[in-house]
Amino acid sequence: MKKLSALILALCLMLCGTALAESAVNWEDITPALEAAGVTGDFYTFEEIAIAIFIPEGMVQAELPDESYIGYFTAEDGSAIALQYVNVDGMDLETFAGALESVGATEIELGTVNGLPCVSYEMPENQTVNVAFTTEAGYILEVICGPVSTDEDKLGASFVLASIQSIAE
Repeated sequence: MKKLSALILALCLMLCGTALAESAVNWEDITPALEAAGVTGDFYTFEEIAIAIFIPEGMVQAELPDESYIGYFTAEDGSAIALQYVNVDGMDLETFAGALESVGATEIELGTVNGLPCVSYEMPENQTVNVAFTTEAGYILEVICGPVSTDEDKLGASFVLASIQSIAE
């Protein structure tokens, strides 16, 4: 089972990492790895921001930590998925990406997820992987998955982050 998980992780990271560096991660490219890993779940829609995101089975909606969060999901193992607005005074993605290193971010990459321009990065100190998008209101929408301390954690987070998509018409 560990070999299968490692193979699926390598495939998913290859698809996500390479594609993001090439500016395009698409959900349909990730679904074969999701199915091979036996991961199930449902898409959750945030109508107010016209975004849908895959939430794995076992994650439940939890109370929002504060008013900057628009979604927060937790699992019994302590893992969490958070959607948070960050006021960056209208900063664009390139400037935001440039500022991330000063706060300890690593693996910073500009790209797109399902056609949405974004920056992906890791926060080793917090053991999280993140994807950030700009909003029309001049905020950054961050999707945060953590903790990611094992290969299986990274695999699960990559599925969630690769699923983010617009539902705008």
